[in-house]
Amino acid sequence: MKFTNGFWLLQDDVTALSPMEVRDSLYENNKLTLYAPIVKISGRGDTLNRPQLTVELSAPQEDIIKISMYHFAGGIDQNPNFVLNEKDIVPNVINSKEQISFKSGELEFSIKDNKNWASEIKYKGKYLTGSPLKGAGLITRANGERYFKEQLNLDVSETIYGLGERFTPFVKNGQVVDIWNEDGGTCSEQAYKNIPFYLSSKGYGILVNHPEKVSFEVASEVVSRVQFSVPGEKLEYFIIGGDSLKDVLKNYTTLSGKPGLPPAWSFGLWLTTSFTTTYDEKTVTSFIDGMADRDIPLQVFHFDCFWMKEFEWCNFKWDLDQFPEPEAMLKRLKNKGLYNCLWINSYIAQKSYMFNQGKEHGYLVKNIDGSVWQTDLWQAGMGLVDFTNPDAVLWYKGKLKELLLMGVDSFKTDFGERIPTKGIKYFNGSDPQKMHNFYTYLYNKAVFEVIQEVKGHDKAMLFARSATVGSQKFPVHWGGDCSATYQSMAETLRGGLSLCLSGFGFWSHDIGGFEQTAEADLYKRWCAFGLLSSHSRLHGSESYRVPWNFDQEAVDVLRFFTKLKNSLMPYIYTNAIETSQTGIPMMRAMVLEFPNDPACKFLDTQYMLGENLLVAPIFNNRGDVDYYLPEGTWTSLIDGTTRDGGKWYSENYNYLSLPLMVKEGSVIPVNSGDKTADYIYANGVILKTYNFKNGHKSTTVIKESDGSTSLTVDIELHNDNIIINSIGNTSNYSFTYNNGKIINLSGKNSATYNLKDLI
Repeated sequence: MKFTNGFWLLQDDVTALSPMEVRDSLYENNKLTLYAPIVKISGRGDTLNRPQLTVELSAPQEDIIKISMYHFAGGIDQNPNFVLNEKDIVPNVINSKEQISFKSGELEFSIKDNKNWASEIKYKGKYLTGSPLKGAGLITRANGERYFKEQLNLDVSETIYGLGERFTPFVKNGQVVDIWNEDGGTCSEQAYKNIPFYLSSKGYGILVNHPEKVSFEVASEVVSRVQFSVPGEKLEYFIIGGDSLKDVLKNYTTLSGKPGLPPAWSFGLWLTTSFTTTYDEKTVTSFIDGMADRDIPLQVFHFDCFWMKEFEWCNFKWDLDQFPEPEAMLKRLKNKGLYNCLWINSYIAQKSYMFNQGKEHGYLVKNIDGSVWQTDLWQAGMGLVDFTNPDAVLWYKGKLKELLLMGVDSFKTDFGERIPTKGIKYFNGSDPQKMHNFYTYLYNKAVFEVIQEVKGHDKAMLFARSATVGSQKFPVHWGGDCSATYQSMAETLRGGLSLCLSGFGFWSHDIGGFEQTAEADLYKRWCAFGLLSSHSRLHGSESYRVPWNFDQEAVDVLRFFTKLKNSLMPYIYTNAIETSQTGIPMMRAMVLEFPNDPACKFLDTQYMLGENLLVAPIFNNRGDVDYYLPEGTWTSLIDGTTRDGGKWYSENYNYLSLPLMVKEGSVIPVNSGDKTADYIYANGVILKTYNFKNGHKSTTVIKESDGSTSLTVDIELHNDNIIINSIGNTSNYSFTYNNGKIINLSGKNSATYNLKDLI
């Protein structure tokens, strides 16, 4: 939200009160409180009849500083609040009449001259950012509305990323971003997943600790600053430091929650009934058998909305006219080796039997007069489950538990963005403005928990659309309703990369686009992109997405990339476990992996899949692609050709290929993956090295679907000899040096080979 009229003036209806100096301070209980009058005090008379702002500093984690700024402290702090892992770290404090310094780990907040309010943020002595004089302050409009804002300096060439799944340009400089969940598709500034956290190319992050609407002016109102503001008398934010962008994400997810680890089967290919298509068990079986007949490994089948009767979403009852034997049908799918997923949301249509239950017991969000809040937008007369009511949560989870016990494996938790804010009340008195964005957290948490309760803690996963801070604990999230165009495919990738720089580890999208039906060309290119994403789902609106509906080559393309992904599962799942432990995402913007390469700062049409694989999807019907390789020698995983890094390439590819490049010095474990994504990864695995040089050493760890480490192999190139040492399951694995001979290492814990024997 803008408050100024250019650089010199405020808007006509705006007054601003900013801290001008540190008049007094108090350090106790590991908290430093600064008292900042809005004028410089020259005499006792200046202390009368004017406001004073208060700033509190604390250390909730190492290398994180929490800053709370407020005017009046007597307000009621209403629910909800983000669920954060805050500790009480003892800071290193200098608190004198001349200078303020507050350190958490290596991160420091300082004010060098207490007579002139201007803060500096440093990490290991290096300046990151700071708030200038009059950067922070209380804003009052003529109509009585109040806001608190902060401005933090931007350096020359500093770039800002994140703020959730945003489909606008990847670098957020110059943009106005409102953190407000909306069902707006993928082609505008609206977003399903709004996260008030941004990441700077200089190596720090900012989390604004407000579930309600937060307005960001990213190099827009003042082009040399990021401004963020919230309604009310108080503003609270966290500054997050680290040795690298990866470390900042590690620290941020230590605070907000690490990404949950999806089960291994979820990384395989998903197929759905699509949205408004006609289907029954015969249709579903024809799709599944059609995939098997064409040798396309299918892992999950998803039933979209019409598994329930129309006008009754949600009642969590199968439409028996279309699926007369749902439990037996699910068993038949299980016998084919498939997992399954059902579409749900948190809206209860008036025709659903659950509506009267919810009304009678107070399980639905109410109007202020106590009546049930209702709308006809989406489902006729629908109400909204009130997840602030513990009994409503148990009621909702109970309905899902019946389905899970029937044989359902997962749920697609759609919607969660169209949450009302006016004239309503929640069971626990939560602020409707704060609940608008936070509702999705409670919704997805309830669904995730009931899957854990029935299936086990290591087998829970969702397919969720909406999100807020902390929602990464309930994976997976998908990109929402994209269109069947190359432009929408590209905006989808931008959204995913932005989300993955906002603390989320796993992400997917509708292969081929949700709206309309793709041309065969686009479908095939999107298949390659989709199968090289963390999760891969064929889904659409008005047509079936089975490949033979497009052309025969689409069948070949889908088969090729599905088997390719399955073969990479020893690499992918080990990276997934790392993501769940560190917060470093599976799909990584180039700037995250190569922060010191200026060419990577703006790249949003390619990405790293894990640490070692570079993917550059093709976004046109000519097969042309421009992509950039950082320094080093890179090798195509598909055809074995090599390219020098530090330069751009313009190339053309057929449908069975794209730039899928392996970083120099990598070891990529591959297996057959012929039928499934969930198998014993170390059994029969081949360790492929790429562009090793003398003196290079690499450790490869293979983890299984239960999280256990089954094989650890050290590979070193020394004086033209390859030295291999392994720990763990050595019963059946092989090694190949730079696409040379495959050497069987079964049963060996160590071996040495001369290069000439391997080429």
